[in-house]
Order: sequence, then C-alpha cells, then structure tokens
Amino acid sequence: MYPIGVIHGRFQVLHNDHLKYLLAGKALCRRLVVGITNPDPFLTKKEKADPKRSDPSANPLTYYERHIMVEAVLHDAGLQWQDFIIVPFPINLPARYPYYVPMDAVFFLTIYDDWGRRKLKYFNSLGLNTHVLWEVLPDQKGISGSDIRDCILGCQPWTHLVPACVPPLIDQWGIRERLKRLKADQ
Repeated sequence: MYPIGVIHGRFQVLHNDHLKYLLAGKALCRRLVVGITNPDPFLTKKEKADPKRSDPSANPLTYYERHIMVEAVLHDAGLQWQDFIIVPFPINLPARYPYYVPMDAVFFLTIYDDWGRRKLKYFNSLGLNTHVLWEVLPDQKGISGSDIRDCILGCQPWTHLVPACVPPLIDQWGIRERLKRLKADQ
C-alpha cells in the first residue's frame, strides 16, 4: 500500500465508472489526492490527443461544483474526510504539478486511448512514480462523461449511470440548461 496516491479526472459528470476508478486508486493507498483536471479555462489547454476535452460544452461544471460532487460521492461510498483530499490539477501543464500535488506520491491513471498515453508521458517526463490501474481499448471503456452530458441534454435516462447523490446536484445546479446554452454558443 502506498502512503499517498494521486488520481485525476475532469468528472464532467461523475459517473459509476469514475467511482470504480476512484475506489481502485484508494484501495492502493492510505490517503488519496483527487485532482480535478480542467479546473478553469485558464489552466486548460488544447490537446491534440483529445481536442474536445477543452471545449466549454465538455466542461459545464465549475471546479467548485465538481469538488462538491466528488466529495459527496466519496463520502457516500464510505470514505472519511481523512482518507482523501480534493485539489485542482492542471493535467496538461506539468510544470505546475508541484504547486497542487505531492510529487513523491504514486500517480494513478487508466489508459484507453492516445490521451491516456499522453498523460503517462507527462508523468514520466517528470520522473513521477506511476501506477496504471488498467488499460483497455476505447470500445471497452464503458461510461463516458460525454454520454452522460448527451443524455442530460437530450432528456434521456441517465441517473442509473451515476452515484445516487449526483442527480440532485445536477438538477440543483441547472446543468441541463447550462448545457443547452453552451451548445448554442458553439
């Protein structure tokens, strides 16, 4: 078991596969640092390996909203406050990592595509200790945040794809209406 692990994601919207990923990381460390990527548009840059990840319509929730959502999901999953901490994590700005996360931690990730391989290169370029939780082909990935956002926008069933505490937050924050505005602005 590692003393500290760093795991990351956009969590736009946090779904059941995200929870599986977060809990897999936590199972390997005493304290989990959850880095929320794309914390704001100024700490996000376009990536050739995944160009849509920086689009405003792919990032409808604020950092604060995602922080609240991640915290609620992890508490509902049985984690205590001392088990984890949530921080901003500008994944595609490696020079800034030391300002947000402990560099002596193990960095967990999953690999599904070129974007996963790109993140591993970022970590390796800094000499970080990495642990790939799993690597699968893109068609075996499972749920994606874009699937959830599309379902929310299209009034399709989606609540079964996310932890129980997520739908009330999405409703409270008016995410469907926000997604409509963001799509209209494209």
